[in-house]
Amino acid sequence: MGSTYPSASVVIPTFNRLAELRRVVAAVSAQVGPEDAVPELLVVDDGSTDGTSSWLRSQASAGALRSLHQENSGPARARNLGAREATGDVVLFLGDDTVPQPGWLAAHLEEHRLFAREGPMAVVGYTSFPTEHDTPFLRFINEFGAQFGYQLIEHPHGVPFKFFYTSNISLPRRELVDRGGFREDFPAAAWEDIEFAYRACTDGMRLHYQPRARVLHHHRIQPWTFCRRQRTSGRSAAIFSRLHPELAEFLGVARLSTTPALAGAQERVLGAMITASDSIRVTLPHQVYQRFVDLCYLRGLAEGLQE
Repeated sequence: MGSTYPSASVVIPTFNRLAELRRVVAAVSAQVGPEDAVPELLVVDDGSTDGTSSWLRSQASAGALRSLHQENSGPARARNLGAREATGDVVLFLGDDTVPQPGWLAAHLEEHRLFAREGPMAVVGYTSFPTEHDTPFLRFINEFGAQFGYQLIEHPHGVPFKFFYTSNISLPRRELVDRGGFREDFPAAAWEDIEFAYRACTDGMRLHYQPRARVLHHHRIQPWTFCRRQRTSGRSAAIFSRLHPELAEFLGVARLSTTPALAGAQERVLGAMITASDSIRVTLPHQVYQRFVDLCYLRGLAEGLQE
């Protein structure tokens, strides 16, 4: 793949987001890669009940995509199924609410063409929110950790494994399949992608960042809904820490012993402050946002370790 462009398969797991999925599929269908290459598109329905299955069948009959189905069992299994069925050299993963922008496919494939000869690699693109969804809190979680952390990337060709985001990632299909894919025993969409990246990067895979491979995340996130997501992430991190105890410090296990007794009250106060400031578009100090998302995450981590 070093001197020519690789062929591409786009894999999208989906569950009960038909309206958003239509927009993502349309945007993928409009992508034209280098040398006018058109990507293969596979959508894996994870047991949807909102009409997704029938819509996908109609699209598949029209030749717009390949439709796969599984009983509801999570995005990790759906991605693994899509990767096994894909035929492209490179598989690109999207979320069912992350809409690729013009040039997204070409940017991913160009990075692979230029650097694949140096060894196995994955490419993470840039995910941001539409302008109409923008708030100070969203900008923080997008750029400085918690959800994403693009401002924390120091070297675009030497990115740590923790930035492996399946909302916008590409890698050689064989690298994923031959390494066993994503673990399917995580109960939610949290940490299963980073766990794969940890195994793969420890074994020599490199991770690049290509900001021109851009998608828009059409998902409205409020501080309290994100807090629930952070608790889910914490519970999944407990599984991660059992699989890889050497990552206990990275996952925050040691910080549980220093969590204050009034953490719950502090979490509620900070959440109310952030909600109020977002309503008038006032940006708070980063420490406020960081403390809030940390408290939510550590509460979930403690719950997970106790289970």
